[in-house]
Amino acid sequence: MGLSSAEERAIRAQLESLRIEHQDLNDVIDRLMEEPAYDQLQLQRMKKRKLSLKDQILRLENLLVPDIIA
Repeated sequence: MGLSSAEERAIRAQLESLRIEHQDLNDVIDRLMEEPAYDQLQLQRMKKRKLSLKDQILRLENLLVPDIIA
């Protein structure tokens, strides 16, 4: 059961968007942690969102990789 080319393009586009958001969030987290008095709750929420993005990225990547029977 393979993906159509349209489905694959849509997944790849979504993956690119999620990767960009993940990297942007990572940059914001790094800058926030450089501040002497940063908002711990805000940082915690950003890290949770970053982890959620990573999970979504992995899920989509798994859709693009065909199952290999070992």
